[in-house]
Amino acid sequence: MMSLKRVAFPVILFSTLSTFSALSICSSLSAHAQQPLKLKGDSVNKLNEVVVKENRLQLPFSKQNRNIWIIDQEEIKTLPARSISELLSYVSGVDVRQRGPGGLQADISIDGGTFDQSLVLINGIKVSDPQTGHNMMNLPINMDDIDHIEVLRGSASRVYGINALTGAINIVTRNPIKTGVSTNVFAGSSFKDNASGDKYYNYGVHASGNLALKGSSHLLSAGQEAGNGYRYNTAFNNQKVYYQGKYAVGKTDVIDVLAGYVHNNFGANGFYSSPGDKESEETIKTALASIAYTTKLTENWTIVPRISYRNNVDDYLYIKQTPEKFHNLHKTNVFDAELNNTIQTKIGTFGLGLEARTERINSTNLGKRNRNNAGMFAEYKFEPVSRLLINAGVYTNYNSDYGWQAFPGLDAGYNFYDNWRVFANVGTGQRLPTYTDLYYKGPTNIGNDQLRPEKSQYAEGGLKFNNERLALNASYFVRRIDNFIDWIKTLQTDPWQPQNFSRVNTKGFTMSADYSLVPAAEGVFSKVRIGASYTNLTPSFKKTLATAVFSRYALESLRNQLSSTVSADFYKLFSLSLTTRYSERINYKDYMVMDARVAFKQKNYSIYADGANLFNVQYIEAGAVPMPGSWFTLGVKTSF
Repeated sequence: MMSLKRVAFPVILFSTLSTFSALSICSSLSAHAQQPLKLKGDSVNKLNEVVVKENRLQLPFSKQNRNIWIIDQEEIKTLPARSISELLSYVSGVDVRQRGPGGLQADISIDGGTFDQSLVLINGIKVSDPQTGHNMMNLPINMDDIDHIEVLRGSASRVYGINALTGAINIVTRNPIKTGVSTNVFAGSSFKDNASGDKYYNYGVHASGNLALKGSSHLLSAGQEAGNGYRYNTAFNNQKVYYQGKYAVGKTDVIDVLAGYVHNNFGANGFYSSPGDKESEETIKTALASIAYTTKLTENWTIVPRISYRNNVDDYLYIKQTPEKFHNLHKTNVFDAELNNTIQTKIGTFGLGLEARTERINSTNLGKRNRNNAGMFAEYKFEPVSRLLINAGVYTNYNSDYGWQAFPGLDAGYNFYDNWRVFANVGTGQRLPTYTDLYYKGPTNIGNDQLRPEKSQYAEGGLKFNNERLALNASYFVRRIDNFIDWIKTLQTDPWQPQNFSRVNTKGFTMSADYSLVPAAEGVFSKVRIGASYTNLTPSFKKTLATAVFSRYALESLRNQLSSTVSADFYKLFSLSLTTRYSERINYKDYMVMDARVAFKQKNYSIYADGANLFNVQYIEAGAVPMPGSWFTLGVKTSF
């Protein structure tokens, strides 16, 4: 029989290219039609109008000069996903390596990078963990709290500072516009038996309340999810609560308040050091809070001071039956203070910012450590000629351990015909070693306090088309990472230890398309949306350390990744979503996973059923952890 790689991939690629061609023809016909089609209702997905929420200079999606993917609220409602990690897995170029269903413990990387090289933010607030990137997705928000997610690919240090080496993911929560209450209750199972003869299962309850007043708005949500796992010692139980408030002060000033907490306990069989950790258990507790004040000093000068705090407690038991042996308890505190300015002038818009950040840890394994960062941002957006937009800037950072560094960047875009845009950008970035990289002490993993920061150089060029129905993107990038950090060893019997062991050069090509249609006349279909994306990565490694024979993460990155999504509403009562994800890694078999959701919708409630991994494909995303096979979920959503 022919392999999946030889049969499935060409078929999927051909269908994707056909989709791109068809969408291009549709866009041309739409652009040149003498009379624009009049659409009914307000359900058209106007992706081009989404404003990308950078901390200083903000632009709508249609005018961005970067490769940015938006997961909007409509997609979030229709995709068959139960977690933010699962949502991100549908974005080509984003590598989600989960260790269980529902985003139980997931690593996120972008375009062939490692999980420590990408930055995650909530409303522009950094939630990265200096202990380890494994904790980055321990977030206090439910999917129902999200307005949209911005995935910025490429070096993002000019925008967000350190640790945005390969990109950034900014999760933007929604602002309530009317008072109401909503719930989401679901339960699922693989219908397979565990060792006790019971079925593997999970359940979840999410609830949120909105309060929209004349001078303020409030969002409060809470969630509980639990399950007995999908194989031995993978049971989990987590709770989260989140509050967001917006308070008007006078005519123009606004105070934004955010606070959240998540408690996540799970069996960690095989998560980090298989097979010895069969009886491992981990509990992660994360608290996040911030307050920001937006004020206009003048009509053209907006200033936003913001302070934020993140506390993380990571409690790991190597053998839960004997907690006194190999018990690691890490307590991390991160304080961040920012001052962002946006100044509009006749010659362009200036973005200026200051940042001070302190990272402290008290750990039974890593010791007591602290380091400080001080950063300065300077950006300039201008339009030297009609339809040509240029953004230039630099982030300068001082770190108490590694001294001064500067990270310049430049992007430019030109609307050469209607909604067609050609763009190019160059940038640099840095990733600091985590405390785990530097100081970990264990039988199978040993830190290295001589590590140097990773540094990157990045360049990209591409073509875009955007209107209210269609978004197209095709781009090519090259990236070089020096002092690349990976956990390596010389012999199989040696412990893993991180080293600056190579230079990594990566070339990548990506295409994406998103098309929405709302028929003008009443019929079977009340709404149709089609999306497809493909990424090809070609990394090459130049070793600078001869003893690096075995690598833990460098050879796990993706080579080919393709995803597609089709969703449709029938008679305004039913909806169907079908997604496929094809992945081929450098040193692993290729696989394709298909998920689906069907829903019955009424004004104040909907009933939905999800099928994950419909064809029961067996595959691994992280370490030696096999992913679950088919999993089916039934849920009910209400809103009043």
